Amino acid sequence: MRYWAHSGLAAAVLALVAMSPLKAFALDMPGPSAQEVLVKSILVTLNDAVTSDNFTILHAKISKPFRDQFPPEKLRAVFKDLVEKHAVFDAVVAEKMIADEDAKIDEKGVLKLKGRFQTAPKQVKYQLGFIESEGAWKLSGVQIDIE
Repeated sequence: MRYWAHSGLAAAVLALVAMSPLKAFALDMPGPSAQEVLVKSILVTLNDAVTSDNFTILHAKISKPFRDQFPPEKLRAVFKDLVEKHAVFDAVVAEKMIADEDAKIDEKGVLKLKGRFQTAPKQVKYQLGFIESEGAWKLSGVQIDIE
């Protein structure tokens, strides 16, 4: 497994790429409501981790391969810029999601969700990847930009 990470002014990125083929997909494409729950719940959990400077709960909610590679301290290092800038983006729960691309499951079994929230004063953009882990869709990659 390998990862790439980047953090900029108001952005944080983390992704996990499986180098071996994944097993057959047991989970179907989630509907729009389930997609909204996936996106908003992980973004609110990330917001809570950033505002409390505690990445333990976020760590518990991500996919097993992601957890194995990224302990809470490593997650904190990746999202360091957001922590230091005291980023707060929990307003996404009250906003409508605007998809920038149709949801899809790629050839590796990664559910990809990309979109944004018209939050004020800044817009929150996301690109999330989820894989089947422990019988559910769990986070395997995240990019968040706050502009």
